[in-house]
Amino acid sequence: MTASRENLGRLLGFIGMCMFAGTLPATRLALLGLDPLFLTAARGAIAGSAALAVLLLSGRKPPPRWLWGEICGTAFCTALAYPLLAAFAMTSVPAAHGGVVLGILPLATAAAAALIAHERPSRGFWLASAAGAALVLIFTLRQGAGMGVSVGDLFLLGTIAAGAIGYTMSARLTGMMPGWEVISWQVVILLPFFAAATIALWPADIASVPTACWVGLGYVGLVSQYTSFFVFNAAMARAGIARTSQIMLLQPFVIIALAVVVNGEPIQGETVFFAAAVVATVVIGQRMRVLRR
Repeated sequence: MTASRENLGRLLGFIGMCMFAGTLPATRLALLGLDPLFLTAARGAIAGSAALAVLLLSGRKPPPRWLWGEICGTAFCTALAYPLLAAFAMTSVPAAHGGVVLGILPLATAAAAALIAHERPSRGFWLASAAGAALVLIFTLRQGAGMGVSVGDLFLLGTIAAGAIGYTMSARLTGMMPGWEVISWQVVILLPFFAAATIALWPADIASVPTACWVGLGYVGLVSQYTSFFVFNAAMARAGIARTSQIMLLQPFVIIALAVVVNGEPIQGETVFFAAAVVATVVIGQRMRVLRR
């Protein structure tokens, strides 16, 4: 792998991370007037409709039959389980809290890459990732003020598992077709289900739903569930799953910043310290060796 290709992958990974970071604040914004089940179905229908239009306009043929099992499994993780669990989590915990819990996602993705995609991160990489995840966990416990693990945290842990497996399987598929096509087929597969569920769950008092809720829905449908994967899948194909996933360690602090602006959530001074410490682990981890097969 050339240095320029890997550097481009890291840049795309950072852009994709920023796009994903808007997911929890936008979800929490949408939930001010929308049910989590309807939100999950509607965002899937929006993403699926956009993807169907893109595939038709580009004249893409369906993938080979032997790939459909993996595409369906990836779709379940990225297009159904992840958004549904995240929506339920955001009904009980702030977006900023959810952001720091999701800081464990890079370590989970690296583990999934080792098991599924046969990547072999070095010991130094694992130590740097573990240190970053530990910092995020300490931050989470301090923010929780000793209240322990909530139901929202359990939903977030499920979100992490779905995301780690989904990202890894998406990266494997990106080695066989363009990243934008991978996510397009994933959401198109589930479009009939999401369209039917959207109609069935349509709010009775839809006229009273604030405009901000529709803005949040639009973001999670078009950006979080569709176009952000264009960028992130391309990043993983160029820089590797483990290296790209480690950039996601920065996501909690981008989420916190967005939560302040979008959701009006308060920010505490110690966040600056933890942000600097996590950035340091990312820089160190990016210099460690990762073998790819």
